[in-house]
Amino acid sequence: MTYCVATKVQDGLVFLSDSRTNAGIDQVSTFRKTTLFQREGECVVVLMSAGNLAITQSVQEILRTAPEESSVLSAGNMFEAASRVGTAVRQVYARDDEVFKAMGIDFNCSFILGGQIKGEGCRLFHIYAAGNFIEAQAESPYFQIGEAKYGKPILDRVIEPETSLDDAVKCALISMDSTLKSNISVGLPLDLLVYQVNDLSVKYHVSITEDDPYFMAVRSGWSERIREAFQTMPPINLASRRYSSAS
Repeated sequence: MTYCVATKVQDGLVFLSDSRTNAGIDQVSTFRKTTLFQREGECVVVLMSAGNLAITQSVQEILRTAPEESSVLSAGNMFEAASRVGTAVRQVYARDDEVFKAMGIDFNCSFILGGQIKGEGCRLFHIYAAGNFIEAQAESPYFQIGEAKYGKPILDRVIEPETSLDDAVKCALISMDSTLKSNISVGLPLDLLVYQVNDLSVKYHVSITEDDPYFMAVRSGWSERIREAFQTMPPINLASRRYSSAS
C-alpha cells in the first residue's frame, strides 16, 4: 500500500510519501513514489504516485523519455503539465487495459502533481486513473493518495493557506505517523520534498528513516500529547446518565 500527501501553502509546497510496496505479506519491497523534474531557474515539477506499481512506473517512463515538445518541463504552465501526465496515463491504459481485463486486474493508479513554472505561482493537482484531474484551492489546500483515511484528521484541523511551511512539514509528518501507526502496509523510509515559492529549484529533498531524530521526536511527542489530551477530557460518569436500551 502507499500513502502520499502534498500540501500547498502560501510559502510553498510540501510533499511526503512512504516507500513500501507489497503484493502480499511475503512480497514487500521499497520503491520511491516521488519523482522530481526540474530545470533550475525555470521550473520545478514533482510527481507522486499510488496504485499498481507497473502502471505508475510506465507513466513515469513515458514522462521521462518524452520528446521536448511534450515533456512536462516544456509545459507553459502547471495545468498543461498536469494535462501531459493525464495523456501519459491514457497511453498506458490504451496499451494495457485489454490485457488487464482479461486477467481480472483493475487499472488502478492515481497521482499528485505539484510545482511551479516561471511566470506563475505554485499549483497542486490530483490526477485520476482516467487522466482527468482537479486542482487544489484555498478551501482544499492538500491532496492525499493511497491509504488516506488515517492521516486526514490532522490535515483538516491544521492545514490552511496561511500555515507556515515549517508547520506544513510537521503536520505532514504527523499525518504520516498516524498512518504508519494504523496500517502496516505503509512503511519507512519516507521521502520528504519541500519547495519554497519562487525558488525554481529544490533545496530540500531527504529520505527519513526510523532513526531520524526529528521524526522520532514528532512521533513520540504526538503520542504523548494525544494521551495527555485524552486524560484531561471530563469523565462521562455513566452512573449519573440514563440511556435507553438499543432496540
